[in-house]
Amino acid sequence: MRKKKGSRYSGIGGQAVLEGVMMRNKDDYAVAVRKPNGEIEVELDVFHGCMHGSRLVNIPFIRGIFNFIDSLRLGMRTLNYSASFYEDEDAKETGLDKALDKVSGGRGESILMGITTVFSVILAVAIFILLPYFLSGFLAEYVRNASLLAILEGAIRIIIFLAYVVGISLMKDIHRLYQYHGAEHKCINCIEKGRPLTVHNVMRSSRIHKRCGTSFLFFVMFVSIILFFFIRVDNTALKVLLRIALIPVIAGISYEIIRLAGRSDNIFVRIISAPGMLLQRLTTREPDESMVEVAMKSVEAVFDWKAYLQETFGYEIDDSWLTDEGANEEEEDGV
Repeated sequence: MRKKKGSRYSGIGGQAVLEGVMMRNKDDYAVAVRKPNGEIEVELDVFHGCMHGSRLVNIPFIRGIFNFIDSLRLGMRTLNYSASFYEDEDAKETGLDKALDKVSGGRGESILMGITTVFSVILAVAIFILLPYFLSGFLAEYVRNASLLAILEGAIRIIIFLAYVVGISLMKDIHRLYQYHGAEHKCINCIEKGRPLTVHNVMRSSRIHKRCGTSFLFFVMFVSIILFFFIRVDNTALKVLLRIALIPVIAGISYEIIRLAGRSDNIFVRIISAPGMLLQRLTTREPDESMVEVAMKSVEAVFDWKAYLQETFGYEIDDSWLTDEGANEEEEDGV
């Protein structure tokens, strides 16, 4: 007998990369990339977080900080891997590359990746955390109410974030990245809805998912507005320091919210998830079938979706389910 239908948490997640998709299941991750010759290359590896084995990764509100750091590290690693298939073969090694390799014993690429990640975080903090504060400061002469000024700072932060998302979505390469982002979501939604992982089923699944990083970033914006509204100091230097110091707290709280959203479907969760899911309509695009095939390869490398469907939804998949005919029969059954 089948178990109750509906979306179920699978535990897998991922991200779009250049012409491909990365999927992660616990410590295992796979990157599937469509190479320039049309073939799909799949790399399977293990990723241990910066606090692997520590009890801290199980403590609510603290684990989110390390999860965020690990997501940045793994994301940069997999993006670099996918980009390696499209690098100019005639590109020569620079003097900086040679110097870093010599000093680090051949780990120059890893060091550059770390520097790039740190610089990206600093730039993000400057644009989305500090810039709104300084811009709202120009309004202080006209707005005497501190509470209203804090709300205006939050509004400016959201406007900058939305402008950034819309702006990069207009770039051709980012549009394709967003299509692979959609393919990633569709694959996860497909199996979490109890459907066999076929191109047909994935294509008809939603490209919007509650555990998306876009939703996480929206929660970061929302939580920051609340914290900066209630936690105040008068000194300008302390205000700047406070906004930087609270970033780990904001990340920890936002992680717990997105984690709750991925495991629950009550009315409260649906309400708080709605803005982020609406924003995903900008950061995801409908993929074509070739993109879905890449995403499926990534899922299958790290996740036994057939066993998941049997354990979670109570039915066993045979080969007839993996054809368009089998998928159409499933639709008639209302799965």
